[in-house]
Amino acid sequence: TRTTLTTLTMLPLLLLLLPAAHGIAQVGPPPALAKKQLEWVTTATTFVLDQPRCVFRDYGNAVIWLVVAQDKDAFNNSAGPGTPETAFQSFPESVSAYMTLNATLGSYPCPKPAGEITVLRVGSETSCTKDVSRPTCNGPLPGPGPYWVKFLALEGSVPVAETVWSEPIMLRTAKSPNSLPAAGSGHSAGMIAITAILSILLAILLAALVATLVFCGSESCGSSTFSKPESVTVRRYNTHHVYDQPAARL
Repeated sequence: TRTTLTTLTMLPLLLLLLPAAHGIAQVGPPPALAKKQLEWVTTATTFVLDQPRCVFRDYGNAVIWLVVAQDKDAFNNSAGPGTPETAFQSFPESVSAYMTLNATLGSYPCPKPAGEITVLRVGSETSCTKDVSRPTCNGPLPGPGPYWVKFLALEGSVPVAETVWSEPIMLRTAKSPNSLPAAGSGHSAGMIAITAILSILLAILLAALVATLVFCGSESCGSSTFSKPESVTVRRYNTHHVYDQPAARL
């Protein structure tokens, strides 16, 4: 009876250790931030990873999940996706890691088609942030990090392959107003050069204006004397010896 009780007590533990007994294959390379094709690889709430192309090619029946963790050592591969233990809505207060972005191997063809952008943006979905009915939400990340990620392949509920954890990922942080430089300080060399050139041009302009005023102080500069033209009087003369004479009679 004691042996039977012990066996029944150990059975759940054995079931949890079954995947480890079979061994979870380590595949690579580890997840990494996208190194090209996108300008904003990290933001305040998202980051962009390269897709795991040609990583799980031997596991055609598996579903590949992304695990995002703040405490990678606390995550257990036996924790299934879509459960309270891996729900995004509880991260990171009561959940150390959540599972999201599930995809079959068909979503990650190998080799990748030429010219195709093969990245994943983690944290891009905002509509399900508070929706507890969607525990695998790819919601915005709650802080600057650091975060660790790995890909985990499940066949049914059994983990069969995984990558190693990534390097720690830090997100961008907004600068506080106190950290911004005060007005008038920290001018760039370009601004200083432009200010100097404008000052020199202004000095030249003022010098030219002063010289013009001094030179034109005399009457010879820009002044002309106009005399009023004398009025012309046209006298009218009557010619006394010329009159209209009646026609001479012949």
